[in-house]
Amino acid sequence: MTSNKAVTLPAVVAEHIDGVNAFDTERIVATFAPDAYVNDNRREIRGTDAIRRFVAREFVGDHVTMDVREVTDHYGDIIVRAAYDGTYDKTNLPDELVMTSYFGIRDGKIISLAIIFNQPSPY
Repeated sequence: MTSNKAVTLPAVVAEHIDGVNAFDTERIVATFAPDAYVNDNRREIRGTDAIRRFVAREFVGDHVTMDVREVTDHYGDIIVRAAYDGTYDKTNLPDELVMTSYFGIRDGKIISLAIIFNQPSPY
């Protein structure tokens, strides 16, 4: 697919988001390759054992949900903008927290995921 073309969610990303919204740690972890990494809030979490602990505490434990707003295929990387909610500490966060998730996918599994709270660009 071409850069910046709006697309439907690839199956593994749809399953990942469904698992997040169902608060299902094992379902979420099953979407990752064994040596995958997640970068969340400038922290790099490597491998499914560490990802499982992260997901159990910070996604399932905080009842995080994702409401997808936009999906883009950028040369094979899937970019998902979604409104996040949950019981996490919302101090100094906007009323509606929209973050961007950058998914790298190979062989039907997530190999990399960066979750970023982007700021508007002045350009």
